[in-house]
Amino acid sequence: MRLRRKAVDPTVEGAVGETTDAGEAPIRAGAGPFDVDELPEDGVERLDLGSLLVAPSDGRELRVQVDETSGAVRAVLLATDAGALELRAFAAPRNGDLWSEIRPQIAADAARRGGTATEREGRFGTELVCEVRLTRPDGQIGTQTSRVIGVNGPRWLLRATLLGDPARDPETADAWEAAIEQVAVRRGNHAMPVGEQLPLSLPEGATPRAVPAT
Repeated sequence: MRLRRKAVDPTVEGAVGETTDAGEAPIRAGAGPFDVDELPEDGVERLDLGSLLVAPSDGRELRVQVDETSGAVRAVLLATDAGALELRAFAAPRNGDLWSEIRPQIAADAARRGGTATEREGRFGTELVCEVRLTRPDGQIGTQTSRVIGVNGPRWLLRATLLGDPARDPETADAWEAAIEQVAVRRGNHAMPVGEQLPLSLPEGATPRAVPAT
């Protein structure tokens, strides 16, 4: 199913939390990602996108990925010219480790596409570094590197995918990882199949503008 990406108007409600100098991680209270019911009073204003509450940050454009056919929001992205962070949340069992269960599936998908997936230990535990060959718009063959991070929460899994520079050079990705720590997940009380994506929505009054798909 074809997807297009849209960017949320930065004037929509939602503000940047307190930050340090450029390139350093924002100042925050506690360590996330958080469950919305356990969100601390940290002074960070997060944009409410349904199942995800995301704090915009200086220098990163907040975007949403929208299904052209249904109009459903499929993912939230923070992006710059150098890289991007894609965020999605999924229903998970009350007790269990969904991230450990789906890592082999992600690795198998990378292999099916002629790529590789390597486990590494990072800020949030075991993550995957995936390298997949792709054809660029100019017809040249290149390699896309991504870091897929999973965080198990109470009945939810947050999947964060880093692309571009923060994927290729994890040692310099502190500010991107700090953005993940500021995310809050709203699971809701309704029953959902394990692994189903939690619904996302645009905030009231948002006016997305289309940007070219990548």
